[in-house]
Amino acid sequence: MRNEYPRPEFERHQWMSLNGTWDFYIGQQETKRREIQVPFVCQSELSGIGERISQDYVVYERTFMVSEEWRGKVILLHFGAVDYGCRVYVNGQFAGEHTGGQTPFQWDIAPYLCWKEERVRVEVWDPLTDETIPRGKQYWKEKSEFIWYTPSTGIWQSVWLEPVGRTRFDRIWFTPDIDEGIVTVDYMLAEGSKLPCEVELEITLDPDMVYQGTMECLERRNTIAIDVFQKKALAGAFHFTGNYWSPENPVLYQVTARLRDGTEILDEVKTYFGMRKIHIEEGRIYLNNQPYYQKLVLDQGYWKESLVTAPSDEAYVKDIQMAKAMGFNGCRKHEKVEDPRFLYWADRLGFLVWEAMSSFWFYTPEGAEAFAREWIDVIRRDYNHPSIVVWGMLNESWGVQRIYSNSLQQSYARSLYHLAHSLDPARLVISNDGWEMVDTDICAVHSYKHGEKDDVRQQEIFRESLKSVSGLPRIVEKLPFARGYEYEGQPVVLTEFGGISIASKNEDDGSWGYTSVSQEEFLEEYARVLDAVYESDLIQGYCYTQLTDVEQEMNGLLDYEHKYKFDPARIKQINDKKG
Repeated sequence: MRNEYPRPEFERHQWMSLNGTWDFYIGQQETKRREIQVPFVCQSELSGIGERISQDYVVYERTFMVSEEWRGKVILLHFGAVDYGCRVYVNGQFAGEHTGGQTPFQWDIAPYLCWKEERVRVEVWDPLTDETIPRGKQYWKEKSEFIWYTPSTGIWQSVWLEPVGRTRFDRIWFTPDIDEGIVTVDYMLAEGSKLPCEVELEITLDPDMVYQGTMECLERRNTIAIDVFQKKALAGAFHFTGNYWSPENPVLYQVTARLRDGTEILDEVKTYFGMRKIHIEEGRIYLNNQPYYQKLVLDQGYWKESLVTAPSDEAYVKDIQMAKAMGFNGCRKHEKVEDPRFLYWADRLGFLVWEAMSSFWFYTPEGAEAFAREWIDVIRRDYNHPSIVVWGMLNESWGVQRIYSNSLQQSYARSLYHLAHSLDPARLVISNDGWEMVDTDICAVHSYKHGEKDDVRQQEIFRESLKSVSGLPRIVEKLPFARGYEYEGQPVVLTEFGGISIASKNEDDGSWGYTSVSQEEFLEEYARVLDAVYESDLIQGYCYTQLTDVEQEMNGLLDYEHKYKFDPARIKQINDKKG
């Protein structure tokens, strides 16, 4: 059961989980009731069903009771994510409709409550074979193969109720500036909030109170800059690296935000932020004004028993701790917008995240619009997480297969790049990760052409190609930049490589990896490939493929049960060769 608070960076005290047992119907056959465990998709074992379905339409229903103490309040019904679109009814009355499988949504259902046993119905449509919608690694054919996995239909993140007042916070965003020692707090009140009111902020860096203040709120949206390093009191000596967030020192400032009307508290939210800066300079990536080498691992975010939904909150903690134990300082989330609980633990434990959307496969104007609209919601949802340092949108020209020479698709990729920068000034952005890049902050290239263990010629080509930008086209599947674009001194990061798998004893089991070696040869092969990367002064970081096995793709450092295949200390020893 997933009953932890679903949204830890914007937490209110009162809430009620609706995870657990729901009635479930496939297609239009509503006489055939089954039970499903939310938030696990029906294709997963932990859902209690564990079947790959062919229907595009499913229905969820359940009853619940609302506390009488909540009467008179706005009752928000929250969905963390539903794949792909849904309509929601409460006691037979239409509450709302949402499209997009990666992002949260909510509605006030108080007008539809009868204050006895309530019933909610969720009608989901998930076009399983539509290649124009953002679907990531979810395969549109009947059986998983190559790099494609089982599809996920319906509710896959938590569902919960939350009682709030009419006057409440809609969002609170924190933008850190370590050079000035300030954090800019941008808060928005919900539509219909009573004005004027007072906003009270308390910021602590345990155990010290950093800031406490109350200000009058005359408009729904307001911005305040807060001197968290107490620059004036310290006569300019305020650059304390011990107060910066990093993987080695994940310092978080805790915030309590209240809305008041005199002595009455109208709303109270617990949140947090990190003082962190990411920027590029002279072809290098800097974290908190110091060069920082990216040692990332590709993370698909799948579990054997539960697919895209982690089986427990502890599973997120375990994955991050195991990756760090192997010497990685972050991950590139691949083709998936991860659950906020993962990002919370990345913030808490100190783990860089390159976040990306699920790709669509074929370009249509409607699909491009849907992707961009949902991408905006991703940035809004995850703006505050200090662990996120890069926004990556498109991947290997998926959905924009003609981008090399097609001006329309180039314009689309450029628009996504500039859209992200217009919404978020504090992170780096990659428009098309892998190759055929247009505008980009990082030259992000993919290459699995590092040769088999006996392929000496290809090994040497790979090693030499990593030493210059002009050499990269020899090992990248397509040209690094689209026609009309060229390298402009960006940091070069090898954002996919490796993919070394253990040779299967059964040649017919369907297992697959980019390179295949024996169990005994793996560490030697891993070290050889990493040594080639570390020899390069051009490369400013890497992302190794990948963290875990997923279904038939067997190139993980962990198996599909998220257990070590190899001694993590040996992997760490190899990764630590470069500081």
